Amino acid sequence: MSDFFEKVSSQADPFKKLLSYIPGFGGYIERQNRRDADKLLRDTVARRFEELWGRASNLQVELVNNGMIKYVDDMEKAALGLRTFIDKISRAARGYSGLFDAVKINEKELEAIYQFDVAFFTLGDQVGAALDNVEASLGDETALPAALRNLTTLSRLTVETFERRSEVVTGDGK
Repeated sequence: MSDFFEKVSSQADPFKKLLSYIPGFGGYIERQNRRDADKLLRDTVARRFEELWGRASNLQVELVNNGMIKYVDDMEKAALGLRTFIDKISRAARGYSGLFDAVKINEKELEAIYQFDVAFFTLGDQVGAALDNVEASLGDETALPAALRNLTTLSRLTVETFERRSEVVTGDGK
């Protein structure tokens, strides 16, 4: 996440740089940069999961084409979980509290948010591996149910992780 924050901070326009010299206003600019970095990060995660969701959708078609209709609903549950996560992370309000907001994010909460952000990338890798496993199990009806359960569990975990992150951002998780 710090890479995103640094990228946004380095692209600050001259007006923001000038205003950062006003006492007390620098913190506001930093918070705004963090919001911009949060949006950039969430957009990046959403794009990654869009790719994964596309793979899941293609696997549903393969299940149908291979006559494995009884597994389509299980695959749909996993795909729906991924879609729900993508929708939530894409549509979430810009992160972190503003100058006059009732909820203020302190350094401890910010660290927790960053841990969730790292978890999104880790979960993306795990979902990718689970999709690989489902794909490899297409011809094996003994391995396929377990592979689908694992994928469904991971897709549910993405939504739960986002919800827990949102609780930190909004202050509801205290």
